[in-house]
Amino acid sequence: MKKRHYPALYDINVTNLVDVVLVLLIIFMITAPMLQSGIDINLPKTAANQKDLGEGIVVTITKEKRVFVDDKITPLNKFEQRLGSLRAKKGAKTVYLRSDSSVPYGFVVEVMGKIKEMGITDLGLVIEPEMKK
Repeated sequence: MKKRHYPALYDINVTNLVDVVLVLLIIFMITAPMLQSGIDINLPKTAANQKDLGEGIVVTITKEKRVFVDDKITPLNKFEQRLGSLRAKKGAKTVYLRSDSSVPYGFVVEVMGKIKEMGITDLGLVIEPEMKK
């Protein structure tokens, strides 16, 4: 009996792989803009329009009065040092201040004063827009 000889297939079917990769790409493109800083706070709400946040350093104050500089907890006595070194490293000119709505006004002003003492004039306050009825 004669054996049949089947030629080897050199074609790789990548259609399924491309489909899965494109679906994952679309999912990441949709969810990436929704990602925010990992620190959960209740931002103050206002009807004022806010411009889109650009490149900069984010300072966050939680309701427990903990201060974070770009998601890293920073004690107030080392705040200027951390912010200055991060500013030099990133080359950022803008600082965005996010604060929980329950934080006392005096504490927010104290942190703002430390930022202004460092010579940073471009300071943005981050808010949550109110839903219009």
